[in-house]
Amino acid sequence: MLALNMTRVFSQAGPRRRSGLVATLAMAFAVSSWGGALPKIEPLPIHGDTAKTVVKQLESDHYVNIEVNDALSARLMDEYLDTLDPGRLFLYASDIREFQRKRQQLDDELKRGRLDTGFDIYNRYLQRISVRLEKTLRDLPQTVKDFDFTKDEYLELDRSEAAWPRDEKEADELWRKNIKNRVLSLRLAGKSNDDIVELLTKRYRNQLKRLQQSESEDVFQFYINALTSLYDPHTDYFSPRISKNFQINMSLKLEGIGAVLQSEDDYTKVVRLVPAGPADKQGQLQPSDRIVGVAEGKRGEMQDVVGWRLDDVVDLIRGPKGSVVRLEVIPSGAKTDDERREITIVRNEVKLEEQSAQKRMIEVERDGKVHKVGVIDVPAFYLDFEALRKGDPNYRSTTRDVKQLLDELLIEGAEGIVIDLRDNGGGSLAEANELTGLFIESGPTVQIRYANSWVKREGKRRHTPYYDGPLTVLINRMSASASEIFAAAIQDYQRGIIIGTQSFGKGTVQSINPMRHGQLKLTESKFYRISGESTQHRGVIPDIAFPAIYDTSNVGESALENALTWDTIAAVSHKHYYKLDEALPKLRQAHDSRAASNPDFAFLREQFHEIEKLNSLKRLSLNEAVRRSEREERRKLQLALENKRRVAKGLKALSSLDDDETTEEEAEPEVSAAEEAADEPDPLLLEASQILVDALPVYGSARVAEHSKPLIPQSPAGTGSQTARPE
Repeated sequence: MLALNMTRVFSQAGPRRRSGLVATLAMAFAVSSWGGALPKIEPLPIHGDTAKTVVKQLESDHYVNIEVNDALSARLMDEYLDTLDPGRLFLYASDIREFQRKRQQLDDELKRGRLDTGFDIYNRYLQRISVRLEKTLRDLPQTVKDFDFTKDEYLELDRSEAAWPRDEKEADELWRKNIKNRVLSLRLAGKSNDDIVELLTKRYRNQLKRLQQSESEDVFQFYINALTSLYDPHTDYFSPRISKNFQINMSLKLEGIGAVLQSEDDYTKVVRLVPAGPADKQGQLQPSDRIVGVAEGKRGEMQDVVGWRLDDVVDLIRGPKGSVVRLEVIPSGAKTDDERREITIVRNEVKLEEQSAQKRMIEVERDGKVHKVGVIDVPAFYLDFEALRKGDPNYRSTTRDVKQLLDELLIEGAEGIVIDLRDNGGGSLAEANELTGLFIESGPTVQIRYANSWVKREGKRRHTPYYDGPLTVLINRMSASASEIFAAAIQDYQRGIIIGTQSFGKGTVQSINPMRHGQLKLTESKFYRISGESTQHRGVIPDIAFPAIYDTSNVGESALENALTWDTIAAVSHKHYYKLDEALPKLRQAHDSRAASNPDFAFLREQFHEIEKLNSLKRLSLNEAVRRSEREERRKLQLALENKRRVAKGLKALSSLDDDETTEEEAEPEVSAAEEAADEPDPLLLEASQILVDALPVYGSARVAEHSKPLIPQSPAGTGSQTARPE
């Protein structure tokens, strides 16, 4: 059902958006403690030497020249405090005043290998939060009983800039509202008071137990990553344990669900899905969903994982191939955590062949004539390094697979090609360059600038045959890194039309630097287009824009704190293959005309508008009647939007959002038609094909560059149909 699918793809981030291990560890110990006296956590001897090494590498090797000095020390103090206590619920103003005395001394301490202040702050935080949770557990049954949900109270949603609580009394009140909101959300989710007390008691006890297990290694990693995050969101320190998990994830041989996760405000949040992984195939889990429960098998007990360490949640989700894991999630479009859904996923290993490019043919009718448009879906830029190293002549790669599919589509009569890069998070830079070479005669594809200002250019150096016919590239906000390099090169050469929404904006390159204790992932260089513009932060702006699906304020590089900025360097001399810039106004006009009456595009526009309104809320009512009314209004609006779309497409309206898209009456006589419909392209892909057909005359008559001889004869319309052949 389009309504439900689209609701889940919108981002719902917390007030402070973090990435990397700072986000990963920010809530690893955020709400836990233990009874009795708190043992003081001290740094290990190895941590001092490691801290000095990290500081030296940051100052000498990071792309951005930032000195570890008093100014950075002040920023580190703010960053560390805000990541420890982003809601400003636990530490008091008096604590902050005490810590600020060391505001400009952290840099000197780190250079000497001293971590005293970082550990002192963390130990104070543990003390405050342990007292808070001990009291919460002791009083929880009575606290829940005493809540008055008819009272008009509000919870402030973003306290990142609020004043720290002046004393225990003020902190108590902030925490009371926090608990009241959790209780209300569970009531709205159908839980009784007894069930709520049991669930929250178990949750807080688990958090206490887990914090009992916190170690010096955890605090060190947390503190050092507060430092690395000031350089950029992709520079991280990995402890020995995290280094091992990082290598497992990079190998793509982990048996699990195929999702990249991070911690954010008590929750385990889905960052992205691995293409062709179990979760991606299952289709329900979406980026920015929050995982609140994990259960083993079809009947296993659902374990509440709110407040858990990220690595513990990951360990719980992992399991042997073929086994079942159930996830309880809060969909990304939900403003409160009372909206839940359960997702069942069969664990499996992500295989290279399942991430490979796939083809399909779309037929577009225009003025009584049917045009064939070939579509190649590229989910990742992959290369089987192991097979290549062994000399296997049949090693798999993105370019090899696309080349074969391109040949097949042209033989089958495709008049043009759509390269679908939506949700392609990148991969091999070499493959991005090689793939671009299938569509240009020769020339640079990307510039890489290093910290010492040296610029390296990559591209196609040999003049070889290539496909020179009609081409469009479809991107979205989750198209990143290598995808952006390919799309940018095609756009700069005016070789094809870029369609969709603004891409992610990941234009930096990281290296893994092993150390005596752990590893440092360091941003060492930056990507630039041949036009001289960076892909960093801004990403690729499409020539023809589609309605947004992801909220760019919460998803993408620009949503990450301390992301490197967009800038430019000198352009590289390059030719333009077609006069696409001259044709774009007319192509946009034709698209706008179709989109204005397209029910799916209207639905996306209205849906995104409502999500923007929801995300603009500054506070949340703690009145149960108000919350129920607001939730019902949202459901009614969602149903109305979905039915408006369905009726416009000639489908039967739904009585509720829980209905199946096809009723029994519709399904019985049309089983085969329904099966065929499942293979139909989505609305955005259909419109991309329409735009390509609009552009056929441009490619047939506006030729600028002199192309090499086609390998496959020109089509009757005069469009190019050639592709590269491996030497």
